[in-house]
Amino acid sequence: MTTTLITGANKGLGFETARRLLAAGHTVWIGSRDGERGRAAAERLGARFVPLDVTDDASVAAAVRTVEAAGGLDVLVNNAGVEGRRPDNGIVGAAEVTAEDMRTTFETNVFGLVRVTHAFLPLLRRSAAPVVVNVSSGLASVTLLADPAAPGYGYPGVAYPASKAAVNMVTVQYAKAFPEMRINAVEPGFTATDLNGRTGTQTVEDGAEVIVRMAQVGRDGPTGGYFDVHGRLPW
Repeated sequence: MTTTLITGANKGLGFETARRLLAAGHTVWIGSRDGERGRAAAERLGARFVPLDVTDDASVAAAVRTVEAAGGLDVLVNNAGVEGRRPDNGIVGAAEVTAEDMRTTFETNVFGLVRVTHAFLPLLRRSAAPVVVNVSSGLASVTLLADPAAPGYGYPGVAYPASKAAVNMVTVQYAKAFPEMRINAVEPGFTATDLNGRTGTQTVEDGAEVIVRMAQVGRDGPTGGYFDVHGRLPW
Protein backbone atom coordinates (compact mmCIF):
# COMPACT_ATOMS: atom_id res chain seq x y z
CA MET A 1 0.00 0.00 0.00
CA THR A 2 1.33 3.43 -0.99
CA THR A 3 0.87 6.18 1.58
CA THR A 4 0.68 9.75 0.31
CA LEU A 5 0.59 13.12 2.06
CA ILE A 6 -0.76 16.15 0.21
CA THR A 7 -0.32 19.61 1.70
CA GLY A 8 -3.08 22.17 1.27
CA ALA A 9 -5.47 19.39 0.30
CA ASN A 10 -8.79 20.50 1.78
CA LYS A 11 -9.83 22.11 -1.54
CA GLY A 12 -8.85 22.77 -5.13
CA LEU A 13 -6.04 20.85 -6.79
CA GLY A 14 -4.99 19.18 -3.55
CA PHE A 15 -8.49 17.84 -2.93
CA GLU A 16 -8.88 16.54 -6.49
CA THR A 17 -5.41 14.96 -6.36
CA ALA A 18 -6.38 13.21 -3.12
CA ARG A 19 -9.59 11.94 -4.68
CA ARG A 20 -7.78 10.53 -7.68
CA LEU A 21 -4.99 8.89 -5.69
CA LEU A 22 -7.47 7.30 -3.31
CA ALA A 23 -9.21 5.84 -6.35
CA ALA A 24 -5.83 4.52 -7.49
CA GLY A 25 -5.43 2.67 -4.19
CA HIS A 26 -3.26 5.05 -2.18
CA THR A 27 -3.75 5.71 1.51
CA VAL A 28 -3.99 9.51 1.51
CA TRP A 29 -3.33 12.05 4.24
CA ILE A 30 -5.10 15.38 3.78
CA GLY A 31 -2.79 18.06 5.15
CA SER A 32 -4.59 21.31 6.00
CA ARG A 33 -3.93 24.23 8.31
CA ASP A 34 -7.70 24.66 8.76
CA GLY A 35 -8.71 21.78 11.00
CA GLU A 36 -12.44 22.00 10.39
CA ARG A 37 -12.13 22.13 6.61
CA GLY A 38 -9.40 19.51 6.57
CA ARG A 39 -11.44 17.02 8.58
CA ALA A 40 -14.51 17.64 6.46
CA ALA A 41 -12.51 17.05 3.28
CA ALA A 42 -10.98 13.86 4.63
CA GLU A 43 -14.36 12.53 5.74
CA ARG A 44 -15.89 13.34 2.37
CA LEU A 45 -13.16 11.45 0.54
CA GLY A 46 -12.50 8.63 2.97
CA ALA A 47 -8.96 9.89 3.55
CA ARG A 48 -6.97 10.57 6.72
CA PHE A 49 -6.56 14.06 8.13
CA VAL A 50 -3.47 15.60 9.67
CA PRO A 51 -3.26 19.25 10.85
CA LEU A 52 -0.45 20.84 8.88
CA ASP A 53 0.57 24.48 8.55
CA VAL A 54 3.62 24.52 6.27
CA THR A 55 4.77 27.85 7.75
CA ASP A 56 4.98 26.49 11.31
CA ASP A 57 7.80 24.24 12.56
CA ALA A 58 5.81 22.77 15.44
CA SER A 59 2.85 21.95 13.19
CA VAL A 60 5.07 20.19 10.67
CA ALA A 61 6.91 18.25 13.38
CA ALA A 62 3.60 17.09 14.87
CA ALA A 63 2.43 15.97 11.43
CA VAL A 64 5.58 13.90 10.98
CA ARG A 65 4.93 12.14 14.29
CA THR A 66 1.33 11.41 13.31
CA VAL A 67 2.22 9.99 9.90
CA GLU A 68 5.16 8.01 11.26
CA ALA A 69 3.03 6.44 13.99
CA ALA A 70 0.53 5.32 11.35
CA GLY A 71 3.17 3.49 9.33
CA GLY A 72 5.28 5.93 7.32
CA LEU A 73 5.22 7.77 4.00
CA ASP A 74 5.93 6.94 0.36
CA VAL A 75 4.75 9.99 -1.57
CA LEU A 76 4.84 13.68 -0.63
CA VAL A 77 2.89 16.18 -2.73
CA ASN A 78 3.92 19.73 -1.87
CA ASN A 79 0.76 21.45 -3.07
CA ALA A 80 0.16 24.24 -0.52
CA GLY A 81 0.77 27.64 -2.08
CA VAL A 82 -0.25 31.29 -2.28
CA GLU A 83 -0.17 33.71 -5.19
CA GLY A 84 0.47 36.87 -3.21
CA ARG A 85 -2.48 38.96 -4.34
CA ARG A 86 -3.62 42.08 -2.49
CA PRO A 87 -6.98 42.13 -0.62
CA ASP A 88 -8.66 43.59 -3.71
CA ASN A 89 -7.48 40.47 -5.59
CA GLY A 90 -5.05 42.52 -7.66
CA ILE A 91 -1.73 41.07 -8.80
CA VAL A 92 1.23 42.96 -7.37
CA GLY A 93 3.42 44.15 -10.22
CA ALA A 94 7.04 45.26 -10.33
CA ALA A 95 6.27 48.89 -9.51
CA GLU A 96 4.36 48.00 -6.34
CA VAL A 97 5.98 44.82 -5.02
CA THR A 98 7.76 45.12 -1.68
CA ALA A 99 10.20 42.95 0.18
CA GLU A 100 7.35 42.04 2.53
CA ASP A 101 5.22 40.87 -0.41
CA MET A 102 8.09 38.66 -1.50
CA ARG A 103 8.68 37.36 2.00
CA THR A 104 5.02 36.44 2.52
CA THR A 105 4.84 34.52 -0.76
CA PHE A 106 8.17 32.76 -0.27
CA GLU A 107 7.22 31.79 3.29
CA THR A 108 4.59 29.38 2.01
CA ASN A 109 5.73 28.52 -1.50
CA VAL A 110 9.43 28.03 -0.86
CA PHE A 111 10.29 27.95 2.84
CA GLY A 112 7.14 25.96 3.60
CA LEU A 113 7.97 23.43 0.92
CA VAL A 114 11.53 23.04 2.21
CA ARG A 115 10.30 22.85 5.81
CA VAL A 116 7.91 20.01 5.00
CA THR A 117 10.30 18.14 2.71
CA HIS A 118 13.15 18.33 5.20
CA ALA A 119 10.94 17.11 8.04
CA PHE A 120 9.55 14.15 6.10
CA LEU A 121 12.85 13.09 4.50
CA PRO A 122 13.58 10.44 7.17
CA LEU A 123 10.22 8.78 6.50
CA LEU A 124 10.58 9.01 2.72
CA ARG A 125 14.06 7.48 2.85
CA ARG A 126 12.60 4.41 4.54
CA SER A 127 10.20 3.87 1.66
CA ALA A 128 10.99 1.34 -1.06
CA ALA A 129 9.89 3.80 -3.75
CA PRO A 130 9.83 7.38 -2.44
CA VAL A 131 8.33 10.12 -4.58
CA VAL A 132 8.10 13.90 -4.12
CA VAL A 133 5.93 16.09 -6.35
CA ASN A 134 6.42 19.84 -6.05
CA VAL A 135 3.53 21.83 -7.50
CA SER A 136 5.18 24.60 -9.49
CA SER A 137 3.75 26.80 -12.26
CA GLY A 138 4.26 27.60 -15.90
CA LEU A 139 5.12 31.08 -14.63
CA ALA A 140 8.26 29.58 -13.08
CA SER A 141 9.84 29.13 -16.50
CA VAL A 142 12.28 31.97 -17.16
CA THR A 143 12.44 30.82 -20.79
CA LEU A 144 8.69 31.14 -21.28
CA LEU A 145 8.20 34.34 -19.28
CA ALA A 146 10.88 36.02 -21.39
CA ASP A 147 9.22 34.94 -24.64
CA PRO A 148 6.70 37.49 -26.01
CA ALA A 149 4.94 34.65 -27.85
CA ALA A 150 4.35 32.59 -24.71
CA PRO A 151 0.91 32.71 -23.00
CA GLY A 152 2.28 33.83 -19.63
CA TYR A 153 4.45 36.66 -20.99
CA GLY A 154 1.99 39.36 -19.96
CA TYR A 155 1.69 38.24 -16.34
CA PRO A 156 2.86 41.27 -14.31
CA GLY A 157 3.42 39.70 -10.89
CA VAL A 158 6.88 39.28 -9.37
CA ALA A 159 6.61 37.33 -6.12
CA TYR A 160 4.68 34.31 -7.36
CA PRO A 161 6.77 33.43 -10.44
CA ALA A 162 9.97 34.11 -8.50
CA SER A 163 8.85 31.77 -5.72
CA LYS A 164 7.94 29.02 -8.17
CA ALA A 165 11.23 29.43 -10.02
CA ALA A 166 12.87 28.84 -6.63
CA VAL A 167 10.72 25.71 -6.23
CA ASN A 168 12.13 24.45 -9.53
CA MET A 169 15.70 24.99 -8.37
CA VAL A 170 14.98 23.30 -5.03
CA THR A 171 13.52 20.36 -6.97
CA VAL A 172 16.66 19.94 -9.07
CA GLN A 173 18.98 20.11 -6.08
CA TYR A 174 16.95 17.64 -3.99
CA ALA A 175 16.75 15.24 -6.94
CA LYS A 176 20.54 15.25 -7.32
CA ALA A 177 21.03 14.79 -3.57
CA PHE A 178 18.63 11.83 -3.32
CA PRO A 179 18.95 9.78 -6.53
CA GLU A 180 16.97 6.94 -4.97
CA MET A 181 13.89 9.18 -4.94
CA ARG A 182 11.78 10.47 -7.81
CA ILE A 183 11.51 14.23 -7.23
CA ASN A 184 9.86 16.41 -9.86
CA ALA A 185 8.18 19.81 -10.30
CA VAL A 186 4.87 20.03 -12.13
CA GLU A 187 2.85 22.74 -13.85
CA PRO A 188 -0.88 22.00 -13.46
CA GLY A 189 -1.97 24.72 -15.89
CA PHE A 190 -4.14 27.78 -15.32
CA THR A 191 -6.73 26.12 -13.12
CA ALA A 192 -9.79 27.79 -11.61
CA THR A 193 -9.07 27.73 -7.87
CA ASP A 194 -9.20 30.09 -4.91
CA LEU A 195 -5.50 30.80 -5.51
CA ASN A 196 -6.33 32.93 -8.54
CA GLY A 197 -9.82 34.06 -7.59
CA ARG A 198 -11.23 31.30 -9.84
CA THR A 199 -10.08 33.10 -12.96
CA GLY A 200 -8.37 29.98 -14.30
CA THR A 201 -9.40 28.55 -17.65
CA GLN A 202 -9.40 24.85 -16.81
CA THR A 203 -11.01 22.60 -14.20
CA VAL A 204 -9.35 21.04 -11.16
CA GLU A 205 -9.85 17.68 -12.86
CA ASP A 206 -7.67 18.89 -15.74
CA GLY A 207 -5.14 20.53 -13.45
CA ALA A 208 -4.68 17.52 -11.18
CA GLU A 209 -3.82 15.22 -14.08
CA VAL A 210 -0.06 15.88 -14.12
CA ILE A 211 0.16 15.88 -10.31
CA VAL A 212 -1.54 12.49 -10.10
CA ARG A 213 0.61 11.11 -12.91
CA MET A 214 3.88 12.19 -11.31
CA ALA A 215 2.78 11.00 -7.85
CA GLN A 216 2.59 7.51 -9.33
CA VAL A 217 5.88 7.56 -11.22
CA GLY A 218 7.86 4.33 -10.93
CA ARG A 219 11.37 3.78 -9.63
CA ASP A 220 12.70 3.99 -13.19
CA GLY A 221 10.76 7.17 -13.92
CA PRO A 222 12.13 10.69 -14.38
CA THR A 223 13.57 12.75 -11.57
CA GLY A 224 14.76 16.35 -11.33
CA GLY A 225 12.37 17.39 -14.09
CA TYR A 226 9.76 20.07 -14.74
CA PHE A 227 6.62 18.81 -16.44
CA ASP A 228 3.14 19.74 -17.57
CA VAL A 229 0.55 17.29 -18.84
CA HIS A 230 2.20 17.26 -22.29
CA GLY A 231 5.77 16.62 -21.19
CA ARG A 232 8.91 18.47 -20.15
CA LEU A 233 8.95 22.25 -19.87
CA PRO A 234 11.93 24.58 -20.44
CA TRP A 235 13.48 26.03 -17.31
